[in-house]
Amino acid sequence: MTARFEVSSLARRAGAAATVFVKDIGQGLLVVSHNTLALVGLAVVSLALTFGSQAELRSQIEAKVLDWLSARQEARAEADGDTLIATAEPDAVARATAADPRELNRQQAAVAQYLTRRYHVAPEPIARLVKEAWSAGPRAHLEPTLILAVMAVESGFNPFAQSSVGAQGLMQVMTRVHDDKYEAFGGNHAAFDPVTNLRVGVQVLRDAVRRGGSIEEGLRLYVGAANLGDDSGYTARVLAEQEQLNAALAGRTPVAQQAKPASGAADERVALLQH
Repeated sequence: MTARFEVSSLARRAGAAATVFVKDIGQGLLVVSHNTLALVGLAVVSLALTFGSQAELRSQIEAKVLDWLSARQEARAEADGDTLIATAEPDAVARATAADPRELNRQQAAVAQYLTRRYHVAPEPIARLVKEAWSAGPRAHLEPTLILAVMAVESGFNPFAQSSVGAQGLMQVMTRVHDDKYEAFGGNHAAFDPVTNLRVGVQVLRDAVRRGGSIEEGLRLYVGAANLGDDSGYTARVLAEQEQLNAALAGRTPVAQQAKPASGAADERVALLQH
């Protein structure tokens, strides 16, 4: 009995000691946790006060974080093989030279359809150029079909065309001669913006017609052949193309002729400095 009582007493004491030990450990962990949270909170408050009082430092850190996040996003996109996401530019459509062909009236639409078929160009950019010709023509006292005919013969509606003498863009304007006209559009590189090139070309053509006194003489001035006996058929080609456009405008079927490559028209200006 005595031995059993002593074992039982020893077990109770051991259990009590273990309970006290566990409680002490729990209380110690609780104190440590409270102290750690207090330190973290103090650090957060300190950082907030620091950033709040130093706007420049905060801005620098924010910029670095944003750069880091952007770099990770681009790296992730490239790793996934989806580079389009990394280069996406939703506002790019604003730079496009295009219009809905359905916005054209019946006559404009007929002209646009003829040009689309004849020169193998998309209807949307042609629709935009037709609208611009109809807008710029009356202001310059020029027929819209004449403006479009000049573009057709000069460049075949290639906005990046360049001749051997430096005539550039849709209407093959001599950019270095008319750099002053491009200043209003931001500089000479605007020569490769189709609408800008059209507007500058219309100004040059209008001035040429005024100086020449007629469309025929104006075209000779435009191509730089005013003082030559022969303009290599340039005027005849432009007027023939205008006839085709006028036929489409009137609802008749144009008798399309084989167009001479437009780059040749500007190359005829060698040593003429036409515009």
